[in-house]
Amino acid sequence: MASTSRTIRTAAVIAVGAVSAFGLAACSSADAGQGGNASGDAVTIDYMHRLPDGKDMTTVKDIVQRWNDENPDIQVKTTKFDGAASDMILKLETDVKAGNAPCLAQTSYSEVPQLFVKGLLQDVADEAKKYEDDFSAGAFSGMKVGDAIVGLPQDTGPLVYFYNEASFTELGLDVPATLDDLTADSATAAGAGKFVTAFTPDEASNWLSAQAAAAGDTWFSSTGDKWNVEVEGEGSQRVSAFWQNLIDNKQTLSTERWGEGFTAALNDGSLIGHVGAAWEAGFLLDSLDGTPAEGQWRVAQLPDFGAGTMSGPDGGSGVSVLKGCENPAEAMKFNAWFNTQVDDLASQGLVVAAKGSVKTPEKMERQFGGQDVLAELATATENLNPDFPYAPGFSTMSKMNEIAASAADGSVPVADVFATGQKTAVASLKDLGLPVAE
Repeated sequence: MASTSRTIRTAAVIAVGAVSAFGLAACSSADAGQGGNASGDAVTIDYMHRLPDGKDMTTVKDIVQRWNDENPDIQVKTTKFDGAASDMILKLETDVKAGNAPCLAQTSYSEVPQLFVKGLLQDVADEAKKYEDDFSAGAFSGMKVGDAIVGLPQDTGPLVYFYNEASFTELGLDVPATLDDLTADSATAAGAGKFVTAFTPDEASNWLSAQAAAAGDTWFSSTGDKWNVEVEGEGSQRVSAFWQNLIDNKQTLSTERWGEGFTAALNDGSLIGHVGAAWEAGFLLDSLDGTPAEGQWRVAQLPDFGAGTMSGPDGGSGVSVLKGCENPAEAMKFNAWFNTQVDDLASQGLVVAAKGSVKTPEKMERQFGGQDVLAELATATENLNPDFPYAPGFSTMSKMNEIAASAADGSVPVADVFATGQKTAVASLKDLGLPVAE
């Protein structure tokens, strides 16, 4: 991991256009002491987020008010962005260029590398390292671009395994511990007209990349000043072969995750297992409320994809320090405090990145039959692959979803999904003006 981290920084900071390899490094934690508080006056930190602030949640405003009451020298103002995440990124880019961006903003892990190479984020590694032990290694790595660290993690999306315990017991199935177990369970369940997995093409780029990470792969690294892209490694091949077998033998439900088919199969009891992101626990079972299936489901660790207990990242975000922040040290102090208010953040539906005991909400306990769900998800967060960095332009790999839709109905092999990811990643890096090792 350390070698990958050191070398990837060099490739990452070769920015688009005329910015040199050292230009972005100048926006580093060495600047963290500058600006703002030399007179002893209170500083104001602006923080933009897109957390839901829904009913029965502890709102961001209320969490921040506690900080402001206890820290008169560092006052925080929050802005909730209600548009799409991509629209928020466009706004932040415009604001940074205009010199009026907030100090802190919520950014997804997959967005961090591209924002950094475009010069929108500050390297605050010296400050961030003070708080590193408060977070899981896998989540903390999501805020790194090589040796640069641009903020702190907030929530995570490790892959886990959801299953209907009552249906498993009825079929004599054990919770799968390995891919071989899951393959065997798939055959048994299919014989009874049920499915213990769903192949979901509309989630392919994030979902399959997370499985490759769980299998031990690292898709992006660098040699010298060039990016290495290896989307079709041994882990990806193992993941591909697993799903190909299930599709060929009609032993998985092939359906869009966010389409009606998934929920219908959940409701009629034909779907009794699901490899999904931890954050799905907050709403996955809503349609079963008040039905005989309420309380039958459980969550377990992801089966071993070939790298032991490792899981892979499917979503999640952190709070980054934006270019131009005049008080990065104070901003990071608040950042660390805010992202360790675990029960408050859990009330927002987040799978928190911070270590520590988190109270499982009543709704989740009820839907999962009294299980301490957040404790299980915290274990999955600890099991995240710590060496699976994203690359600039990762969003373009949504092209994998199109090929996965054809793979779902058997028109093309699953391996083509990963081949498309390889070609797309290389092309995207080149389009951004970043050199790629051939």
